Amino acid sequence: MPVIFDGTPLTIEAVVALARRDATAVLSDAPAFQARITRGMAFLDQLLEEDGRIYGVTTGYGDSCEITVPVERAWELPVHLYTFHGVGLGRLLDADETRAVLAARLASLCQGYSAVSPALLAQLTAFLEHDVLPCIPAEGSVGASGDLTPLSYVAAALCGERDVVYGGRRQPAAEALAAIGRAPLRLRPKEALAIMNGTAVMTGLACLAWTRAANLARLAATLTAGAVAAVDGNPYHYDEALFRAKPHPGQLRAAERIRQLLGDSRAPRHASRLQDRYSLRCAPHVIGVLEDALDWSRGWIETELNSANDNPLVDPDESRLLHGGHFYGGHIALAMDALKTAVASVADLLDRQLATLVDTRYNNGLPANLSGATGSEAPLNHGLKALQIGASAWTAEALKQTMPATAFSRSTECHNQDKVSMGTIASRDCLRVLELSEQVAVAMLVAVRQGIALRQRTGHVVPQPLQPFFARLEDAMPLLTRDRALEPELRTLLAQVREGQW
Repeated sequence: MPVIFDGTPLTIEAVVALARRDATAVLSDAPAFQARITRGMAFLDQLLEEDGRIYGVTTGYGDSCEITVPVERAWELPVHLYTFHGVGLGRLLDADETRAVLAARLASLCQGYSAVSPALLAQLTAFLEHDVLPCIPAEGSVGASGDLTPLSYVAAALCGERDVVYGGRRQPAAEALAAIGRAPLRLRPKEALAIMNGTAVMTGLACLAWTRAANLARLAATLTAGAVAAVDGNPYHYDEALFRAKPHPGQLRAAERIRQLLGDSRAPRHASRLQDRYSLRCAPHVIGVLEDALDWSRGWIETELNSANDNPLVDPDESRLLHGGHFYGGHIALAMDALKTAVASVADLLDRQLATLVDTRYNNGLPANLSGATGSEAPLNHGLKALQIGASAWTAEALKQTMPATAFSRSTECHNQDKVSMGTIASRDCLRVLELSEQVAVAMLVAVRQGIALRQRTGHVVPQPLQPFFARLEDAMPLLTRDRALEPELRTLLAQVREGQW
């Protein structure tokens, strides 16, 4: 289905659909939209002709803004901007991340405040349509003055320079453009600045992170219900009346999901403990923090996504040039710092649930390490011992990554950029925390599958609402009755979790 770029608001879901190739990008041909884009471009041309002094058009960049560039050479300046910013290092953004970045930049430029040409918007749209993906190094942005260095790779690729991935192969951008029947773009004055001086990398990554965090929150509630069933815990910890007494919205949603999967929370139930340990009893409170963080961070991310965030802005309606600092990514930075902390806390919760499931002191009669081996095989087999060690390692690394990136502003660029957001680092950190936390969740999928099956050996029945989930787990992996290397199964499950299939 198409995602229309016409300056009207996009959602996180639209960006993710484009990133996953579940949707196609379409640039609007509506006369009003096209006229707005053309007016901004024409007003910039008028300013150049009448005045000739425009930041980043006939001046140097940043601290070099006092250096005058002759008007007749203004067309050369954009090439210099993306050229000298070709200093990115680190891994390359993956395909989904790159598409999200392209979508975020296109959305911002379509607001009509950036004085770009319809040809630039069409070239960006063509990259999304034909899946021409600039090779963007992940590292090198401080998140204020925008994502200059990573976005320079987008600007260069639009002009047929540097490398892209197209048709599954890394190749020069000029070759890919020829293959899709498009010529390299010649950037107009200010267009390199419009592409690069914005928050598209941090925002595109934030859209992906938000979606994965939302999936993890739902999965964590499901896994909690499975853990309660496996240890023969107490459903009444999730009673609706109980949670009406402390009605944080996300906490209510988490408790409701667990309650629905476990069945009637008021039903009398034999249990060896009157109150389960915190990792079970307080699960809605932990997951609820993430749920509520998702609620408020959506607004921040989508506001940034649908904003004009370069500098200077050109107001095509009032014919004004507006100098400011909308390239500053503080809202994305704080949203990602908060989200990664809430995600890591959920990973810690799942890790503690796993520790309860494998430990005979706390799992209400299940075998040590949830081993399914019996008889003479039992002494030789070690069940999920190594998996629990792995989950502890992944959890520790996720928790370690929660140091806030926003706390590390560094004065740079001759102290012109003397306060910066570090929003792109925060977004990358959040994705790394999600990667580790999803690995912990996969370990819990295995543990819940094993624990419920072993509990069934003693005559317990899986709560009816939980049965479809458990049936999927049974189909996904055989019961572990003899030691086997679980890595292939873990990787398959992990890919499914990252796509939101659980």
